[in-house]
Amino acid sequence: MDALSDLVKLLTDADKKLFKQFLTRKNKRQDVKNLQLLHLIETDDIDGINKLYDTPKNKDAYHALRKRLQDNLLSFLSQKTFENTNSDAHEALRLLVAGRFLLENDVVKVAFKCLDKAERLAVNLEQFNLINELLLLKLQYAHLPGAENLEALTARFMHNQSQMQREARLNMAYAYLRQQLQAIHLEGKIMNLTSLMITTIRKYKISVQDLMSYKSVYQILFIANEYAAIQQNYGLIERFVTRTDQFMTHKPADRQAYLFYHISILYYLANFHLRQRHFGKSGNYLQKMISLMQTDHRYYALFYLRYQLLQALNLFFTGSVDDAIALLQESLSKLKSTSKPEEVEDLRICLAMFLALCHHKASLKQLTLLTHTDAWYEKHMGMLWTIRKNLMEILIQAQFGNIEPAMSRLSSFRRRYKKYLLKTSEERVLHFLKLVEKYLLQPNIVSNTAYKNAVLRLLDKEGEQDIFTLSFIAWLVARGEKRTAYEVVLNVLNSAPNED
Repeated sequence: MDALSDLVKLLTDADKKLFKQFLTRKNKRQDVKNLQLLHLIETDDIDGINKLYDTPKNKDAYHALRKRLQDNLLSFLSQKTFENTNSDAHEALRLLVAGRFLLENDVVKVAFKCLDKAERLAVNLEQFNLINELLLLKLQYAHLPGAENLEALTARFMHNQSQMQREARLNMAYAYLRQQLQAIHLEGKIMNLTSLMITTIRKYKISVQDLMSYKSVYQILFIANEYAAIQQNYGLIERFVTRTDQFMTHKPADRQAYLFYHISILYYLANFHLRQRHFGKSGNYLQKMISLMQTDHRYYALFYLRYQLLQALNLFFTGSVDDAIALLQESLSKLKSTSKPEEVEDLRICLAMFLALCHHKASLKQLTLLTHTDAWYEKHMGMLWTIRKNLMEILIQAQFGNIEPAMSRLSSFRRRYKKYLLKTSEERVLHFLKLVEKYLLQPNIVSNTAYKNAVLRLLDKEGEQDIFTLSFIAWLVARGEKRTAYEVVLNVLNSAPNED
């Protein structure tokens, strides 16, 4: 997909109509082909695009046309975003622009009122870069009547500079941690999360006080959550979760500026407890999450699918399978053009898993809706997600007697992921795959005592208690028993100690 097509996909039908009007106003000549090119991109008419210019000699003209259309689209989108966004941050930015214009035109009294209001908004939002621009403008015009005291302005400016430096250090540390996380994820690099955190804090000279903000706690919890997902062991990040709980207890979020971070933290806490099988605690965090989401429509839309996914998983693993399936189906039926593809794929694969564990043949249809390539899934969903998706495809095909497609997928899985799994010390996946292969080659082996014991031993191994890992093992256990994999899952969960 090229950049211009990606930009066009961001437009709603109403946006497209406005953009065409925008282009029509800008067009000075009648022979401009930008509207024609836009229509061809909308309809994905490759032949039409190739015929847009008569001869190959006009290749440069075609690329110039694309470049102009892309520039116009970016201009339209930036103008539309600025006009339609009603956040306090954008309001502060509008007031800054208006204040500068008024000062340049000697409307001093109103200008300073605009800048004062903008600064109050920016301070409340902790928008340090914006505060910096506002204070610089005030300093520039500090000689005018009605301006603030220069000493007071200078003191605020210097304090904000230190805040900007602190935020810059935190952002550099966060970027470094994300980079290291990518190395763990894609290259199989081995490292301890706690040691990595300590090393990073020292590297970027971050103080304990610097970490006492909703943004920094959110960033740390994001890294910890990703690390635990890669390791398939959420117990590794329990200390970070405990500290997050302590932070939120002693520093309630009383500012709108914290809302995004607050909701995100609640999401990660709900996910942590879900993966640790603390379903009651997970549900409590989800209740807090939805309460905050409902206070701001922007964040409700942003977090809605993620909330629905965790809610469905909690329902499923606590025995309310019909409610869980209905919740996912409802969510998928109400998707919007702005829905993130990654979140949609999460819902689809989750629904396929629910249906397969309950032995519903509709799971096969759900698999056909996962239409992206493995390369796309690896890039956008992560290596672990893609590996699980491939394993699920093998199991579901086998479950409904499609042995040949299952064997074919198993072979291609080994070719693509064996080296990665060995590099990341995930031999257990290959061991699981061998047991699946034995079943595919000889279905009656599920009655063999040695085979049964080999499968059951997977349930006892340390590190195999993740709910998703458990679901895969339950599928194999269920092959030799007269019950569904879902019944096996619930039996294992109900026999385990309840830590809620």
